[in-house]
Amino acid sequence: MALLDIGAWIGQLLSVLVFVPILLLLGLLASRMMGVPFSLPRLLFSGMVGMLLGSVAAVVLYYGSFEAAGESGDIYEPGFVAVVYVVMAALAMLAFVATELVLPRGTRVRPLAMALAVKDWAGRVRRYRTITWILARHGLWGYVGGRRDGGKDASTQRRLARSLARSFEESGVVFVKLGQALATRRDLLPPVFVEELGRLHNEVAPVSFDAVRTRIQDELGRPLDELFAELDPTPLAAASIGQVHAARLHTGEEVVVKVQRPGIAPVVHRDLDIICRLARRFHEHTDWGPAIGVVDLADGFAEALREELDFEAEATSIAAMAEASVGTPVRIPRVHEAWTSRRVLVMERFHGTPIGAVDPADMDGDRIAHELLQCLLDQVLIKGIFHADPHPGNIFLLDSGEVGLLDHGSVGRLDGHTREALQLMMMAIDRADAVLLTDTLLDVATDADGVDSGRLRRSLGQFMVRYLNTGTTAHARMFSELLLIVTRFGLALPGELASVFRALATVEGTLVRLSPGFDAVGEAKRFVSARVAERVSPKDLRDKAMGEVMAMLPTLRRLPRRLDRITDQLHRGRFTVQVRPFAHPDDRRTMRDIVTRMVLMVLSVVTGLMSVGLFIATDGTQTTWAEMSIQAQVLEVAAWVLLGSAGLMMLRLLVGVARDNTDRRR
Repeated sequence: MALLDIGAWIGQLLSVLVFVPILLLLGLLASRMMGVPFSLPRLLFSGMVGMLLGSVAAVVLYYGSFEAAGESGDIYEPGFVAVVYVVMAALAMLAFVATELVLPRGTRVRPLAMALAVKDWAGRVRRYRTITWILARHGLWGYVGGRRDGGKDASTQRRLARSLARSFEESGVVFVKLGQALATRRDLLPPVFVEELGRLHNEVAPVSFDAVRTRIQDELGRPLDELFAELDPTPLAAASIGQVHAARLHTGEEVVVKVQRPGIAPVVHRDLDIICRLARRFHEHTDWGPAIGVVDLADGFAEALREELDFEAEATSIAAMAEASVGTPVRIPRVHEAWTSRRVLVMERFHGTPIGAVDPADMDGDRIAHELLQCLLDQVLIKGIFHADPHPGNIFLLDSGEVGLLDHGSVGRLDGHTREALQLMMMAIDRADAVLLTDTLLDVATDADGVDSGRLRRSLGQFMVRYLNTGTTAHARMFSELLLIVTRFGLALPGELASVFRALATVEGTLVRLSPGFDAVGEAKRFVSARVAERVSPKDLRDKAMGEVMAMLPTLRRLPRRLDRITDQLHRGRFTVQVRPFAHPDDRRTMRDIVTRMVLMVLSVVTGLMSVGLFIATDGTQTTWAEMSIQAQVLEVAAWVLLGSAGLMMLRLLVGVARDNTDRRR
């Protein structure tokens, strides 16, 4: 008995040793046929799967059942051994290709990262459940799923807006900030939603001073006594992201210390991930999602809030704002970089009062309004970096009589093309030129193809008549109306441009409070006219013309010879135009892939149907391989070969599609 056991063990070992080179050959074959990169670890894993499953499948396939195999007593019958090797090889190849589909090439398996991902997934699921319950309790889940519309009557919209505001308030800090951001988008939301969401406030309890002390010392790596001569334990202000304390350096300079709330970063990142996922769901399953660009809106909000978590980025923005404000009467606090980190920000302290809390009778409102608007316009149109949230709480009237700008967590940046487009838009509004305004909007907007420019021009002309020819002072809210027109025509302005319009609309309320009757739009038009006049001076025009000529000089030198060849060919009647539709390698590669996949799909379907026909032809009373005739066995083998070929071709198609999706995500 022992000798028989040893012989069986040796036989199994020899089977494994024989299967290893077969497995290597199959791995190379799969790599060539499937376009899958060869990988020895993946091949060994696939071989183990093939051996475990293939032996079981071979017994069922050859004998019909395990009982019949046990009754035969000969497990080394040549026919059975051949079937075992073929089935194990086929399953190993399938497992090899399936591994590529599940874990494409370049994917690194990191157990710790996977465990953390599972943990994050579990936390996200719990958070999903909480948010879903909040939405359902306020009667909003039907709207989220796209099964109900928003209603047209005012009472329904008012109720829906209040429910949305309450849901945001109960959902936490990130959703409150999202509601506040949406409250500024008058171009996207009805007025009732803007009104209700505008009432959201971040009322949070201050963090304990011990937690603040620990955060500062951990971030800056020094004891608190070495950093500051004094640090007031009572915060000057407490917000959702951080809180501010007054302090004094050892040099005697008074500063403010902005400290990020402990544990807020993971909460923000988790909720932002949920918001972006919900935005994609709204885009796919609702009518209003694509209409308002909910995905771009969520991505922009997430990017801004993530930047707000990084105090070093805010310090960089403050330094850029200070440089952009040089020569203006508006002051920007100085940052102490040696005491600044990602979660701690130390700045110069301003002594003054928020503009909203100052009695207009106690200040020179006309001067302050003029200086503030001039500074904002200079930042937007000339320097390209501006304060994107200039509400009264962020504007201080200093004890020295100067104006100070605080809270630079929200800063907008404009490239040269966008600044030039803004100047042209303001010039078009100043001249009531609907054609120039239309051309400028189409030039700067995205997805401008297919827009009826004639209808857009007429709508903009009516817009100008409504706001500019009524004999009354134009208001900055006209920019919100302009955004509504752009959205109605399916255009999408860059987010930075929309931020400019929102900043102008925000600051106008402050300017009017400082100086009743202040004409913000008129001042902006005069500012742009002065800048355009500087740009069209004789010297400036001469310099620009010389620059353009120098840039075109190589083309101008080749132009006469090319014109001579063209006119000569026209004279001789030999002028031809050659068009190469697939001149670019990417175009040829794309067409080749399409044709290859179509051929593979047709061949796989035909081969699969042929295998089904052969299986039907061999379907009889015989249930096992041993009971079949030679002719039936040949047909059975041919059927399995055709089925395997069809499966391989389908796998090749799946691998190609999976790889394209992976490359697109990267």
